[in-house]
Amino acid sequence: MSDCIFCKIANKEIPSNMVYEDDVIAVFHDLEPQAPVHVLLVPKKHIASLDAAEFEDMEAMGWLLHKVKDVAKLLNLENGYRLVCNCGEDGLQTVPHLHFHLLGKRKMTWPPG
Repeated sequence: MSDCIFCKIANKEIPSNMVYEDDVIAVFHDLEPQAPVHVLLVPKKHIASLDAAEFEDMEAMGWLLHKVKDVAKLLNLENGYRLVCNCGEDGLQTVPHLHFHLLGKRKMTWPPG
C-alpha cells in the first residue's frame, strides 16, 4: 500500500532503527517506546489488521510468530517479554498495518489497559 508508513519502513523508503529483517518481516524500534525495549514486528506484505489476515497469509504470520523468540534473544530479553497485537479502533490500533509490539527489560503490569 503506497501511503502506509509501515510499508514504507519495510521497503526502506523511510529510515528506521531496524533490528532484524528478512524477505517476510521487518522488525524496528518503536518511535514512542513504552518499555526500555519496544520493537514492532511487521509483515512486509500489507495486511491491514489481524482481522484482515487471509488464509494465504498464514505462512507469513507463522513465520513472524516463529521469529519472536529469535528477536527476543537478539535483544537480550532473557528474563521475559510481552507480545501485543492491537486490532481495530477499540483495540487502539493506530497504524492500519498488522504489527506486533515486543516489549521488555522491565516488569510488566496487569491489567494492561
